[in-house]
Amino acid sequence: MRQNPERRAALLDAAIEVLAREGSRGLTLRAVDAEAGVPTGTASNYFAHRSQLLVQILHRTRERLTPDPADLTGPFDTKVLLHRLLERMRRERSVHTAMLELRLEATRRPELQEALAGFQGAELEANIAWHLEAGLPGDRQGVVLIYLAMLGLIVDDLTVPGLLDPHDVEGLIGTMVERLLPEAPAD
Repeated sequence: MRQNPERRAALLDAAIEVLAREGSRGLTLRAVDAEAGVPTGTASNYFAHRSQLLVQILHRTRERLTPDPADLTGPFDTKVLLHRLLERMRRERSVHTAMLELRLEATRRPELQEALAGFQGAELEANIAWHLEAGLPGDRQGVVLIYLAMLGLIVDDLTVPGLLDPHDVEGLIGTMVERLLPEAPAD
């Protein structure tokens, strides 16, 4: 297998675009080559098979979605952080759409489901730990609830963007934070 990291990243970025645009059925090594503008067969030099490509797409999405370190300097405000998350999602729409496609594909591929569960589980645990270590309000369960609420908001924003138009998304995020991550513990 080839090891040129820049070429691998470019192929994975092309794969993300194909997956987001065409869905899992349209994701072939040839389609990745065409999207990347490289000779046919190039992707097969980097990925032994489609399953390997799917798992590596998963890791590449994380690289592309990792927040800028400047956005993670205190003091922290959960509402601001969640708005930045939504803005990142909107800027990187294809990456999030590709992640949704990977989730759907995982329902049909046990090996991908296992990789996705491990990957997403580790990401969730890291986010919970970061939130708690940063001294933000709420507890572990509240952070999981925020994760689930934001995931729903993001999925709707990606798949049916007009659905939330009549609603004040900024206000919804504020209410989520206030209700799910209260400053003081409930009596």
